[in-house]
Amino acid sequence: MPLIGTSDLDVFPLALGGNTFGWTSDEAESHSVLDAFVAGGGNFVDTADVYSAWADGNSGGESETVIGTWLAQGGASRRDQIVLGTKVSQHPDFPGLGAANVAAAADASLTRLQTDHIDLYWAHFDTGDDLAETLGAFDALQKAGKVRHVGISNFSPERITEWVEIARREGFAAPVALQPHYNLVTRKAYERALAPLAASNQLGVTPYFSLAAGFLTGKYQTRDDIAGARSGNIEGYFSDEGLEVVAALRDIASAHQVEIATVALAWLQAQPRVVAPIASARTLEQLPALLASASVALSADELAALEAVSARVAE
Repeated sequence: MPLIGTSDLDVFPLALGGNTFGWTSDEAESHSVLDAFVAGGGNFVDTADVYSAWADGNSGGESETVIGTWLAQGGASRRDQIVLGTKVSQHPDFPGLGAANVAAAADASLTRLQTDHIDLYWAHFDTGDDLAETLGAFDALQKAGKVRHVGISNFSPERITEWVEIARREGFAAPVALQPHYNLVTRKAYERALAPLAASNQLGVTPYFSLAAGFLTGKYQTRDDIAGARSGNIEGYFSDEGLEVVAALRDIASAHQVEIATVALAWLQAQPRVVAPIASARTLEQLPALLASASVALSADELAALEAVSARVAE
């Protein structure tokens, strides 16, 4: 299994996204998905303190709470099996990346997760805070043993560069990972500006929206197919060029006798510096296609075909 960047975090080449837990997946279904993920070889679980504050009746932290009850059921041995990542800056009660907020948010996450440490703590969004202060807060968490490694998500290239420079100057631990928006229909921003930074700073890359909110599963062929709790996310991916990408995925999936989603994830896994794409399974039935991506090797011709068709998508 690959390591995340320069860290000692050894992970399965697929991260299970926890955004559905406590939202479109209830606790029992979420626990079943987590059980099956581990049984299938998975060990990397990604969540955030804000999941899922946007849902009616939720206030944020629901996903962490669900994961925490699952971890508690398995005891110390289960926690030792899992590489656990969560994020800070967007919870309604803990907005931003100021030092006091980062410290308080981390403690709240640890309580909900029912654990004493976070393996990979992400700065979720750049909220404009002074980065020297933010890095000092992360460094204090690492020295206290509450956080093992730090990652960056949704920061501009300029701010990532500033982060790395501050860490080097102040002697703080360098970030080990980058979590960008990256998939077969959203490539350009990452590949032009962020991929070079990931390479030069030895960052492991764990893309989110790896399946374009489900668009790259082949489920959505017309706009009439777009409905439900996540419809707003899918709208942004839907286009004639995007459907051509799905058609190419379908052809390759047929040749390998796997699902379309499997090939979309396998393409990401074949990209430089990508350690583990993040994908979520709302139900147990959706999980096998995700896990299968770890055992599908796409040929050079298949990778080139997907690169060519996806390059035509307007972004």
